[in-house]
Formats: sequence, structure tokens, C-alpha cells
Amino acid sequence: QVQFVESGGGSAQPGGSLRLSCAASGFSFSRSVMAWYRQAPGKERELVATVTKTDDKRNYADSAKGRFTISRDNYKNTVSLQMNNLKPDDTGVYFCNALVLGSTIYPWGQGTLVTVSS
Repeated sequence: QVQFVESGGGSAQPGGSLRLSCAASGFSFSRSVMAWYRQAPGKERELVATVTKTDDKRNYADSAKGRFTISRDNYKNTVSLQMNNLKPDDTGVYFCNALVLGSTIYPWGQGTLVTVSS
């Protein structure tokens, strides 16, 4: 059974930082491209960042470039998202998932809520 457990969300002020973590299980994590998604209130879920199987390439949405860093640990089956210089537009529920041919095929976890406000 595939499972994603996201954690690390919370409240932050603009300019602050948060580090999100996702524990994955039930599939071949080390053979999977991993991704972080965000769903802002009233909006569709959007891709924030991806990391290749061996962490040799990372890609970011334009809104995340220069501020967020995705990383993974294939021994612990975890993927993380370091978020710096947070902005109110970063508010939302953050989810992780695996990508297969560019699409998510596994059920979503509960996500972790990030709220950025002054």
C-alpha cells in the first residue's frame, strides 16, 4: 500500500523559513522521480519541485526558484522541501508524490498546511 506522510508545515511570517518532509512507503522510492505539490485555497494543485531518482537534477516552478530546495534520502525513503524567504502566496497545503512518466499515479497523502502571513 502506497503511503505518503507529509510533515513540517505551520505558520510563518513573510521572509521566514520552513522545512517540509515526506515519508514514503509501499513502492520503489529509489527508482522514482519525486515531487512536491502545493494547493492554495480555492486553487488547483500545482507542481512546485521535482527531484530525479539519484538527486542529480532538480526542477522548480518559477515561483519557487531561488527560494526552495528539494532533496531526497533514498536510504530513509524521504523527500524534503526547504522553503526560504516565504511569501503569502506560498500559503497552501503541500503534498509529495512520485512521478511516473510525468504524472502522479499514487493516492495523495493528507498533506501539510503552510500558512504565511504577518
